Amino acid sequence: MGAKLLVVEDDDRVRAALRLALEDEGYDVAEAPDAESALAGLRRHGPPDVMIVDLMLGEMDGFSCIRQVRYDHDVPIIVVSARDDTHDIVAALEAGADDYVTKPFQIKEITARLRALRRRARTPGPQEPRDMLLDADPQRPLVLSPAGGTVRRGDQELHLTLTEFRLLCELASEPGRVLSRSSLLERVWDRGFFGDDRIVDVHIRRLRTKIERDPSDPRIVVTVRGLGYRLDAQR
Repeated sequence: MGAKLLVVEDDDRVRAALRLALEDEGYDVAEAPDAESALAGLRRHGPPDVMIVDLMLGEMDGFSCIRQVRYDHDVPIIVVSARDDTHDIVAALEAGADDYVTKPFQIKEITARLRALRRRARTPGPQEPRDMLLDADPQRPLVLSPAGGTVRRGDQELHLTLTEFRLLCELASEPGRVLSRSSLLERVWDRGFFGDDRIVDVHIRRLRTKIERDPSDPRIVVTVRGLGYRLDAQR
């Protein structure tokens, strides 16, 4: 059986078209016409391998749906929406989406994005350390384990999304070196995102809220103005 995929879309025709096309690609597709039924399905059956979520869903919109999913799960999420305003794109990413595709779309674009998400598996690359101490806080050290797919603060495992985890692994693979936004786009997203590198800034901001002692004064993932980001392990 293929990877499990949940399509959350209130337009019956779009939902049916996605299901048929993605089943042809080998996915095991489930459908939900609204956010409430999607969340109920997650409670009953657990999370799928990936989700596609529309933003305009009725009483509970896609933003709220994504935030609710993110509260418990790190399943990769692609937003598919007719809303193409930059504010909506950033808001969806802030809510926890990994990628964003605007309607109308080609099915091959959706399948390409899904393949890219699945390639971002939580497995270490040849250059990645088996595990790395990012913050030597004696009470609550921060440890990244690329092989185990985990980040721990003391005894607590932090719940990073797949994209946040891949960003951290890429930065940790070259500690002390500045990686540009375009470089991170190529490494984590495989290609540019609407030619807009602000997607990196949004995910870095979310990552900092989870790993930094004080996200307003980051010491682990540092901004190098005009150049990009650098990982500084705290000893």
